[in-house]
Amino acid sequence: MAAGLAAAGYTDYHTHVARCRHATGTADDIVRAAQEAGLEAVGISDHLPLLPHPDPHLAMEPEDLSDYVAEVTALKTLAPGYVLLGIEADYFPGRQADIAALLNSQPFDYVIGSVHYLDGWGFDNPANLAGFEGRDIDDIYRAYYETVGDAAETGLFTIIGHLDLVKKFGHRPAGDLSLDVDRLMQRLSRSQVLVEINTAGLRRPVGEIYPQLEVLIKAREAGLGITFGSDAHHPSEVGRDFALAGGLALSAGYTSRAVLRPRAGLGRADISYVGLQR
Repeated sequence: MAAGLAAAGYTDYHTHVARCRHATGTADDIVRAAQEAGLEAVGISDHLPLLPHPDPHLAMEPEDLSDYVAEVTALKTLAPGYVLLGIEADYFPGRQADIAALLNSQPFDYVIGSVHYLDGWGFDNPANLAGFEGRDIDDIYRAYYETVGDAAETGLFTIIGHLDLVKKFGHRPAGDLSLDVDRLMQRLSRSQVLVEINTAGLRRPVGEIYPQLEVLIKAREAGLGITFGSDAHHPSEVGRDFALAGGLALSAGYTSRAVLRPRAGLGRADISYVGLQR
């Protein structure tokens, strides 16, 4: 398998299954793909039902959640320490209590916190590209960074997903937003979240890993730990481009990555660090 050597020794914490209605494959398919790719472990992290308005095309339905958890938990039993039960949860301002209640209802090992919406606008959805028209791109970036910082400060999330997702369609800031990025990194650092190096951007119009090198350097300077995620929506994408992701981390000055170890009982996984491959 092409990803085998490149992905060996990593863990892919960001993978999706067909329950979200815009991915294909089962959790078992993801685990088999991870094993074939030589990953040391894999996390299944499908989309938590969207609040306040569930969308069957973007996330699992509320009634699917318990079945999802049961499916992944069964795989954890078959492969102890290799499979982790994760979830990707969208952050919506003002809905922290509702999101927390849903997250606390299940024994997730970790939660990826993501921002896909700004004031109801799904900015990373191709169907909503027109929303960029007539808006100041720097204002969009600032609003996105502010919302990501707000998400981290809720304490709901283990990992912040695709840190500069707002660039997905190739939109770049017109001005210097370095101070805004610095402020975001300070907020993330105080919140003690991890940030992921997400390779899905290489498969999107921007053609670049999330986050870009300059942002990742600031994350490292702020003392933020990193994980790796493919954001796979098909089993063939598990562990995709992890050699490039590892190289980016090294270029940013990282020497280690975070490892999540499931606890014997309930509660979020313990976090430790191991050296990056060179």
